[in-house]
Amino acid sequence: MGKKIVRLVTLVLSMFVLATSGNVVMAQQYPIKPIKLIVPFPPAGATDVMGRAIAQKLSEGLGQTVLVENQPGAGSTIGTDLVAKATPDGYTLLLASGSLAIAVNLYSKLGFDMMKSFAPVSLVGHVPHMLVVHPSVPANSVKELIALAKAKPGQLTAASQGNGTPSHLELELFMTAAGINMLHVPYKGSNNVMPDLLAGNVSVFFDSVPSSMPLVRNGKLKALGVVGDKRLPTSPNIPTLAEAGLPGFDAKNRFALLAPAGTPKEIVQLLNTQMAKVVAAPDLVARLGSQGAILEASTPEQLAAMMKTDVAKWARVVKDANVRAN
Repeated sequence: MGKKIVRLVTLVLSMFVLATSGNVVMAQQYPIKPIKLIVPFPPAGATDVMGRAIAQKLSEGLGQTVLVENQPGAGSTIGTDLVAKATPDGYTLLLASGSLAIAVNLYSKLGFDMMKSFAPVSLVGHVPHMLVVHPSVPANSVKELIALAKAKPGQLTAASQGNGTPSHLELELFMTAAGINMLHVPYKGSNNVMPDLLAGNVSVFFDSVPSSMPLVRNGKLKALGVVGDKRLPTSPNIPTLAEAGLPGFDAKNRFALLAPAGTPKEIVQLLNTQMAKVVAAPDLVARLGSQGAILEASTPEQLAAMMKTDVAKWARVVKDANVRAN
């Protein structure tokens, strides 16, 4: 009996060594074929634009083609689920946005766990949002808007891209932090919000900087504050919401590169090293910066901590505001 146990232990250890050495060899050879980058949103949106720019730079750095594949739907959870269930070999990656940390708090039946189903690779950066209002709104600062909302509770109309979207959750976070109540008007995407906002049919909107800034510059909208901890380099005259009267207010729409859980650490580290180079590339910084994106890398550990923080923050907002997915 003792010899059988010894042989069994030896066999198990041998299999472990073979599996481990196989992972090492795979990591050393990586990448030997094209890599698929899943963008869980339709083409032409902010996530898609960033994904294609990053894919091009990663292709150059890795010496292998990185192909973008759009898999939209259900608040980004369809494409995310595909990556969670993909073979953890580094050939299927996910460009996640801030919508994911919101979605995991909205959808009760998901086939993945945001904190357990993925290997964080690197932060990519974020696209700041800002609080804009129609010019007819008699408020030229965040403090004045809060005062106006308190004087007219439930009368100011505030648009969003739809229930459970980042613009909706930012609005809920803003109302909670400011102690005010505005009438939420959900739309289906920014393109549907803009005609009504420009016509003055709705008054308030949290929108991405690339979308609203041209309208702010030509006087069709007023920008009261930037969502984030820093002012925009291109518009330093616009204060952050924290500076404008809501200390600590931050709701970054982060973009991050994730791999399936179980991806060899050597591959994760190689991708992390490449991403640090990608987000520092001057031409990419200028190109995406002109569209409002702020690029920034991180270690996998730093990204994991950010993901945990974001999930917890949006969980509170979703619960307190009783938000439901469309």
